[in-house]
Amino acid sequence: MACRQLLLLSSLLLVASLMGAKPTSRAAPHIIHILVDDFGWNEVGYHQPSDVSADEIEVQTPNIDALKEEGLELDRMYVHKICSPSRSSVQTGRDPIHVNVQNVHPEVTNSDDPVGGFQGIPLNMSTMAEVLSDTGLYETSFVGKWDVGMATDMHAPYSRGYEKFFGYFHHSNDYWNFNEQKCSLKAVKDLWLHNETFSGPAVHLENGAHCGQDNQSPDGERCVYEEELLMGSVKQQLQDYAAGDQEKSLFMFWSTHLVHMPLQVPDSFLEKFSDVDDSYRRSMRAMSNYLDTEIGEVVDTLKETGLWEDTVLVFHADNGGEIMTQSCGGNNYPLRGGKFSNFEGGIRVNAIVSGGYLPEDRRGKVEGRLFTSADWLSTYASLAGVDTDNLSDAKAVASNLPDYDSVNQWPIISGEAEADVVAREEVIIGDTTSVEFNGDGDTLVGGLIRGRWKLLLGAKNKLYRISQDVVTSVNYPSHPIIVPEAIFRTCSRKLKNACLFDIYADPAETTSVAEENEDIFNEMLARIDELQETVYSPDRGKKDKRACEAAKGEYGGWWGPFM
Repeated sequence: MACRQLLLLSSLLLVASLMGAKPTSRAAPHIIHILVDDFGWNEVGYHQPSDVSADEIEVQTPNIDALKEEGLELDRMYVHKICSPSRSSVQTGRDPIHVNVQNVHPEVTNSDDPVGGFQGIPLNMSTMAEVLSDTGLYETSFVGKWDVGMATDMHAPYSRGYEKFFGYFHHSNDYWNFNEQKCSLKAVKDLWLHNETFSGPAVHLENGAHCGQDNQSPDGERCVYEEELLMGSVKQQLQDYAAGDQEKSLFMFWSTHLVHMPLQVPDSFLEKFSDVDDSYRRSMRAMSNYLDTEIGEVVDTLKETGLWEDTVLVFHADNGGEIMTQSCGGNNYPLRGGKFSNFEGGIRVNAIVSGGYLPEDRRGKVEGRLFTSADWLSTYASLAGVDTDNLSDAKAVASNLPDYDSVNQWPIISGEAEADVVAREEVIIGDTTSVEFNGDGDTLVGGLIRGRWKLLLGAKNKLYRISQDVVTSVNYPSHPIIVPEAIFRTCSRKLKNACLFDIYADPAETTSVAEENEDIFNEMLARIDELQETVYSPDRGKKDKRACEAAKGEYGGWWGPFM
């Protein structure tokens, strides 16, 4: 066994050298994946307009800006337009159309489909944590928002390759009391802990009855902001790992609650932005600043513990900022649209690769080639020495489920690939027939990106209309009041109503160029039709009463697996 491990280490060191990575004494680098929630394009300092003076800029994200300066910015990173599908894609290495495009609640089930009749990731699909665990080189941990399945223990992170889990199952919860939805008119809390000695609701972390956004210091009561708990877990796990034997490398997936609604944040951060007149914008600026602060603390912890030099750190959002109404607080300026929309503001997101393992000559650069949420699985597998050219998910294929779509992007990230080499040729944009934001429907291919060209296609049952056809102001929300969700553009199969954009020349998707480029339009439309034949579209089902029965009974007012 020792000889085999030595051979593997020697091979990986050679591969790292050939790929331009910084050599490490470890068999594989540590991987820290930070997935931030609903974080708009314009919520980082480095995306502020150059024509705005420094004293007019409200956004304060110095730590994320520094991460970008010492890392590699991915300028064309694409995800799905909604939370759960993006997360399903990241975890499984599939395009959303091949895993999940529905943002249903985790309580849904469909007894007629024991594999896919649930929220999120179908059973028998492997995740990135399972792929890394199977190499024998990694210990794994998940912190934060899961949002890809809760019905059974097999849907939970601790059965999906993650040895540790501290977080919540739903789309969101209250930052102070952890409430999310109700059973029999009574609020149910969502926060779960799983480790070597315990698995169940994190009842011991429950805040006092009077703790909330409007009362953050109730007399004699515990009152801790949820994001502080999540970040604290990340830091403690990093410190504990660094103090241990470190036989295996660390893969940690940190999925922040911030900056998803509700708009809640400690008062001390709100006070920093007291000069921002709009209350929604003030809350979002404060939440973004809190996110930035905790990113800085975790990076500092990585450096203080000596882990940074052997770490690949990836940071990106799950979708664009939420701008449906002013009360959402998001901002994706100068991109069009936001969360729930397939315009650029909904699916093109802030993304950075950093860490000491990133080759020095790639730091401070901007990478303009295409990346998607599906690509991290193969990219990480390659760092663990897996032959990604022949990577296949055997248990998924055996269950007639789609195989991996993931592309190994490490040669692009590391700079090994020449500037004209493209790892990913196209981005497949997912959509649904569902008319409810968190409803179920049929899986659709809603568009395609190839190089400079982007074609959008609205759902037929929605009259081919795509919502949020608006570019907000640099300091949105602001007056005059607008409701972006109610502003539509028709993107149909007919040339005169087509939505073909040259997103190099027109990143705000202002003007369709379909009539001037009819051949490109027809070619991309034919490709969409071809891809539509490959979609995975199970009936996810309806809310199962057993979820509330378990919450009210076994778990004492907390959510958890119920089958």
